[in-house]
Amino acid sequence: MGNNLKTKAVNGLLWGFIDNFSVQISQFLIGIVLARLLEPKDFGLIGMMVIFITISQWFISSGFGQALIRKKDCTHSDYSTIFFFNIVIGVFFYGILFFSAPLISVFFVEPRLELLIKVFGLSLIIISLTIIQRTQLTKRLDFKLQTKISIVSSLVSGGVAIYLAYEGFGVWSLIYKSLIEYSITLVLLWFYNSWYPSLVFDVKSFKELFGFGSKLLLRGLIYSIFNNIYYIIIGKYFTASQLGFFTRAEQFNRLPSSNINKVVNKVSYPVLSELQDDDVALKNAYKKIFTSLVFVTSIAMLLLAAVAEPLIIFTIGEKWRPTIRILQPLCFVGLLYPLADFNLTILKVKGRSDTILKLEVVKRILSVPVILIGVYYGLQSLLLSMIVLALLEFFVNAHYSGKQISYSLKEQVIDNLPNFCVAILVGFVAYVIASYLPVHRIIVLVTCGFAALLTIVVVCEFFKNSSYLFIKHIVMTKLKKHNA
Repeated sequence: MGNNLKTKAVNGLLWGFIDNFSVQISQFLIGIVLARLLEPKDFGLIGMMVIFITISQWFISSGFGQALIRKKDCTHSDYSTIFFFNIVIGVFFYGILFFSAPLISVFFVEPRLELLIKVFGLSLIIISLTIIQRTQLTKRLDFKLQTKISIVSSLVSGGVAIYLAYEGFGVWSLIYKSLIEYSITLVLLWFYNSWYPSLVFDVKSFKELFGFGSKLLLRGLIYSIFNNIYYIIIGKYFTASQLGFFTRAEQFNRLPSSNINKVVNKVSYPVLSELQDDDVALKNAYKKIFTSLVFVTSIAMLLLAAVAEPLIIFTIGEKWRPTIRILQPLCFVGLLYPLADFNLTILKVKGRSDTILKLEVVKRILSVPVILIGVYYGLQSLLLSMIVLALLEFFVNAHYSGKQISYSLKEQVIDNLPNFCVAILVGFVAYVIASYLPVHRIIVLVTCGFAALLTIVVVCEFFKNSSYLFIKHIVMTKLKKHNA
């Protein structure tokens, strides 16, 4: 990896982490306040809409943005073509949601859902207007601007939502929060990113990008349906309150898991795409990023599982205690999900979107009986089925992506055994402290944090853990440049 590309990658990772975690931490804190002001059923109503909104968003944002990032010589015509296509798709799917809202409401036996969906669905049109702006910034590895925009939109929308919840708007405070956040992001992206579309639709350009992007879009659609089908299952066969507990557990789970994965994928994909023609350099760069991802994710998720009880009760209160038993198994799903998803990066870099689509179809066929067994035996069995499916997905993705750069599943597991051992030790230390330290929960959480950090440093320095040393080198280099 060239020095200039490496510098861009490091800066991108830095700002990517600042972006995601500053936004998610602010969202997390806002969510804590809202959880205390609202009822579990309010969050359950949002959960019932998630799969329909998410599927629609995949059609708008998935595939073509990835195709533009991978293409080395994108033209203004390319961007304009996909921009207008996204708008058409956004309006089209909002129309589908609008007219389907009564049926969805009847399905869940929740009359309030109809109007909620019709209003919340407007987010699809807003999002469609931001895809190209985000794609261009990501392609340039300009995450600093995205960070600033995300922080502003998150804080303003969160503040409004808290005020509305306090004033008794209930579930509508969550709807308005999302719409305000998307709208502010839209305005700021267009204001600061100096790109405007031309009135052109290049059919040749569309076909070229469609060849690669359409397969990712279909894969994303299938993945999105199955990944969010649990919202439908819990909302239909259990209660809105139980779905509310599940959505809260998902929020805690996503804070480390999805955000680490999102940042690493967003930054590494354009960087690795630059190395797509050099398999040796590609494998070396991928291996460093992948093992570092495993190191951070496994520690974060096992630590979260260990401190779930004091964290939930301290932050959102006793009424959310059922969330604990949902969060702990979800942490293992959150550990495996980034590892499985990141393996697909190599297939995207190599232009094998056809393989990604085929793998998704096979994995989802295999997942059907596992999900049905989970539903039959109750919520905890359903959560166990999610762990089994995440493990299956990792094995399948790692096997086929590894073939592209001669990095087998066995080699991946061996390279990461030291990281898993560190994570297990950190989780064990935190669990013992959280279970047996007879003090206030905030003191327990702080003590667990310090103990985890101390364990990581001592063990990794003694055994010279390569992932730890790689991350340490990046951090120390940035600190030296900052202080110079």
